[in-house]
Amino acid sequence: MSEKKEIRQNIKSWAQDDRPREKLLLKGKSSLSDAELVAILLGSGNREETAVDLAKRILASVDYNLHELGRLTIPALCAFKGIGEAKAISLLAALELGRRRRLSDALDKKKVFSSASCFELMQPIIGELPHEEFWVILLNASNRLLGYKRVSSGGLSNTPADPRTIFKEALLLNASAAILSHNHPSGNISPSEQDKKLTRKLVKAGEVLFISVLDHIIISGNRYYSFNDAGLM
Repeated sequence: MSEKKEIRQNIKSWAQDDRPREKLLLKGKSSLSDAELVAILLGSGNREETAVDLAKRILASVDYNLHELGRLTIPALCAFKGIGEAKAISLLAALELGRRRRLSDALDKKKVFSSASCFELMQPIIGELPHEEFWVILLNASNRLLGYKRVSSGGLSNTPADPRTIFKEALLLNASAAILSHNHPSGNISPSEQDKKLTRKLVKAGEVLFISVLDHIIISGNRYYSFNDAGLM
């Protein structure tokens, strides 16, 4: 037997409980690790690694962060030995379905009552973007969701937000309140002076129109900053 064959351990030779597919059938999906779930999507490894070992190496490259895994491109995934375009597409498709499921869950709740619920709504939309986008969430008097709208899309470090566009959408939906949200692709969730200045400006504009600006949420990855929670509203 060659050294490579000795190094590679075929999943079929493992104990049944250690095989990802069989483990899912016997113990349920929650019993599997992230690497085992990724391994099922990959289907196979390479000559030196099982699918699980390959999955672990891919996850290690993003510090085991599924959010960062979802941001990998097809060429970046194909750089791993044993990953072709088809496997890369399958993996990214599965991660995209997960993102859309999170968004659907947030929309089903239909009531935005805290910074956390706002984050749950907006993170699947802007949390993973490589550029900044500014959105407004519009609510009725009972904080029920009326709609949400992208106001602008910018570059890597900033995006303009026109108050006229923001409040035009609010007036069209007869909204009583609004929550502002934008992302920081840099990973830093702290508000800039420009963010603070814009927030104060929009709060004052809302007062004139009897539309309460309740919060401004800055999102980056799986973290967020709330102006209201920080006492800045």
